[in-house]
Amino acid sequence: MKAIIFPGQGSQKAGMASEFQGNFKIVKDIFERGDEALKFKLSKIILDGSDEDLKKTEITQPAILITSFAIFSVLKREFNFDFSKIKYIAGHSLGEYSALVASESISLEDGLKLVHERGKLMQAAVPDGQGAMLAVMGLDKNELNSLLKKFDKKKGICEIANDNSPGQIILSGDKQTLVAFSNELKIEKKRSIFLPVSAPFHCTLMKPAAESMKLLLEKTNFKNPKMQLISNVTALPVEKEGNMKDLLYKQIFSQVRWRESINFMVKNDINDFIEIGPGKVLSGLVKRTNEKVLARSITKIDDIKNLQ
Repeated sequence: MKAIIFPGQGSQKAGMASEFQGNFKIVKDIFERGDEALKFKLSKIILDGSDEDLKKTEITQPAILITSFAIFSVLKREFNFDFSKIKYIAGHSLGEYSALVASESISLEDGLKLVHERGKLMQAAVPDGQGAMLAVMGLDKNELNSLLKKFDKKKGICEIANDNSPGQIILSGDKQTLVAFSNELKIEKKRSIFLPVSAPFHCTLMKPAAESMKLLLEKTNFKNPKMQLISNVTALPVEKEGNMKDLLYKQIFSQVRWRESINFMVKNDINDFIEIGPGKVLSGLVKRTNEKVLARSITKIDDIKNLQ
């Protein structure tokens, strides 16, 4: 059985989707719908802008969502792809919104408006330069948790944000505390690297953003997803649309349990993961989590032709 997975922030690239936009009317229509919903030319930024233009969180999030959905729509409507073999759908952080749009739980327009605001709120939650995210390599979650327990965190926040794959865990919190913890890791001879992100996502510093997001989620019309959707917060399938609103609220300040999500799907008969959207980050994480399963990415038309 197969699962479809959608990438999160960091996968964006200038010109992404341009090949699809140049070859399929459905993609042009999707981009027009996006521009109309957001009241600005998101399509122009994606197709003609620079990597720098795409870096702003409030632009990055809708740009990745619409690109992922455009590629998904080409696969669904232009190619004879057998969706009956898709058991699960999931997305990493922002990618969860792409999964919701693809599974017809929310409309494209509502998804874009939500992630555009989500980007603004997450960026505004912590003053510039005060938050950070740190990738830790070569430790599993239990080992990292034990080091975090020993570490004096009285100075501030230092929490697991993304459990991505064995040996790759991302911490989030205030910058000074993360710098202090990275120094502790050096003593333990463990490697870490600060990520080039604009805010400390998926930690308790994001709670103000989550509270504002809660109001927006309440006003949005959700339906039951047409495919079983795995939640970042629980690493389990979402039961109903009401529950989804609460999970998306919690997702902003909670750990993204990606490794556990992949393991859950593998235990439930998934042996083929198809990443849809810009980049190949998630395919790499899947391979690091379980090298026995197939993990492929669709970033260009030839990838779809080779998919069958």
